[in-house]
Amino acid sequence: MKTSNRLLFIYNPHSGKAQIRSNLLDIIDIFVKAGYEVTAYPTQSSGDAANAVMNRSDGYELIACSGGDGTLDEVVSGMMDSRDRLPVLYIPAGSTNDFARSLKIPARMQSAASLITDGRLTPIDVGSLNNSYYTYVAAFGLFTEVTYTTPQVNKNALGHSAYVLEAIKNLATIRTYRMKVKWEEGEIEDEFLYGMVTNSVSVGGFTGITGHHVFLDDGYHEVTLIRNPANPVELGDTVRAMLDKSLDSDNIITFKSRHVVLKSDAPVSWTRDGEFGGEHTEVVIDVHPGAIEIMVPKD
Repeated sequence: MKTSNRLLFIYNPHSGKAQIRSNLLDIIDIFVKAGYEVTAYPTQSSGDAANAVMNRSDGYELIACSGGDGTLDEVVSGMMDSRDRLPVLYIPAGSTNDFARSLKIPARMQSAASLITDGRLTPIDVGSLNNSYYTYVAAFGLFTEVTYTTPQVNKNALGHSAYVLEAIKNLATIRTYRMKVKWEEGEIEDEFLYGMVTNSVSVGGFTGITGHHVFLDDGYHEVTLIRNPANPVELGDTVRAMLDKSLDSDNIITFKSRHVVLKSDAPVSWTRDGEFGGEHTEVVIDVHPGAIEIMVPKD
């Protein structure tokens, strides 16, 4: 078949259980049969995917990527900083794949690759934290460090269980954060255990904790803040509300926002899509509506 389109395929060879190695030839075969001339780029270290997108040569029509949520984050970030934003095809290969689950992208790698012909493009909102982009979550507090401190070898061997085990090890170091939070329709100041701004139906592999009526292209992100419980009864109530996914607790604050500012006296560590997002005393989060197009199933 004569090829007329060019595709840049960026993949992380170490994501998940490195299953890309046994699927790589089949994936490239799917792309070629779809009429694409394929350039394959295996990442070697953090930042490679973003740089590959930003420094690509002219003439590509599509960017395909395979890896975990962090790989997709880099590709999207690189695209946001590019002169021309191309559509993205995402083949999940990580330990949790929260955003792929939100988009209903198949977990089977060859099925995800086949979206190149069987899928459709849909716009997604992209968030920014102090001008650094994220795809589906920016968070601080309880267990957020687990996502970027869990060793890759543990993620590969144990998958989602690796995060749970690492979180249990950190139970003794739980701390709270005094923050003033301001958004379009309100303002609050309190002690928080945890906070997240999301564009996903799941975080850390857990569904139903990002709020109700979640849409990835509505121009809003969901904000969830968890106050520090004052006593064991409040703690139990908060945990129950998270486990039953009702989020019905006085200690759980949820709202939608296009723009939110969070200020603290001391630096707070943040995570963006499971990767370290820096320490900040002020965080400004903005939503960029429909900024990237991504391939999803037709139905």
